[in-house]
Amino acid sequence: MPQRFGRPGLLGTIARTAVISGTATAVSNRVEERGLRRREAARTPQMPPAPGPAPASAPAGPDRVAQLTQLADLKTQGLLTDEEFATEKTRILGS
Repeated sequence: MPQRFGRPGLLGTIARTAVISGTATAVSNRVEERGLRRREAARTPQMPPAPGPAPASAPAGPDRVAQLTQLADLKTQGLLTDEEFATEKTRILGS
């Protein structure tokens, strides 16, 4: 059978059309799914995080000094980490 040159035959045209059509369908479906997901995400209200518990108020006056002294003793004994010490110190001094 002699080899053809030039334009594709009927089967070549059908095959090319099928490939183009399949690709277009796949792309269209993916774009539609992405749009649905975005619209669904936009409809879902975003809840803000719940606020943490309010810090307890510390007594005023000389009791602060006693609390800070006790806190320093606990840290010296190794019962508090540096982070826990700083947090509690801020809480005591913040009131």
